[in-house]
Amino acid sequence: MTTVAIIGGSGLTNLKNLRIMRREVVRTPYGEPSAPMVFGQLGGREAVFLPRHGAGHTIPPHDVNYRANIWALKQTGVNKVIAVNAVGGISSGYMTPGLLVIPDQIIDYTYGREHTFFGSESKKVTHIDFTYPYCEELRKILIQAATRAKLGAVECGTYGATQGPRFESAAEIRRMERDGADVVGMTGMPEAGLALELELCYASIAVVVNPAAGKVREVISLKEIEKHLETGMTKVRSLLEEAIPLIAGT
Repeated sequence: MTTVAIIGGSGLTNLKNLRIMRREVVRTPYGEPSAPMVFGQLGGREAVFLPRHGAGHTIPPHDVNYRANIWALKQTGVNKVIAVNAVGGISSGYMTPGLLVIPDQIIDYTYGREHTFFGSESKKVTHIDFTYPYCEELRKILIQAATRAKLGAVECGTYGATQGPRFESAAEIRRMERDGADVVGMTGMPEAGLALELELCYASIAVVVNPAAGKVREVISLKEIEKHLETGMTKVRSLLEEAIPLIAGT
């Protein structure tokens, strides 16, 4: 049984090093996932891949059906999920484009998203402990894999999740920095919370693709982001090649 899933973000709509075995459309009570599940082998082990923004990168961050995606992965028998997120760097040590960060905390600035499986339709008030939003076991494996691949990933950091699809203002980034956010992205929530609600071991590989708004004089350039996405995702693929066998062996 496939036990590990990879959710691809911007720049990772497909895994070039995944040897595809089959694709499967999964139905959920929450609607359609972003795309069919892609089952294959990576690093000699089975894994399932789901592109968060759809196969053609057509779904903006605020319109992703996060509940359907997480539910569908759970239905396939997955118990560990690696999320790949493109982010902007806020803190000075996190602003180098192409840098990989394995965050250990998150701040949610999103709104209006379907963020829980425990709404009024569940007929029961349910709370989860979100003190540690990322699975420490999986984080350690990703850090170990990054070391093996000589990628020099940052081992902790706080991810600030914003609504999108616009980028943030310089003032918003200053506020986020005061709040303690090190990187900023648009897809970290409610994905992390939903995974925890379904008792999935969930961790993120955050790829810095630009300094956040106001951190440099230049405005944010999509051309520059695309260039750094390509470099960063090459590193992600190398990290995953090392990580999947380690996860499968746990």
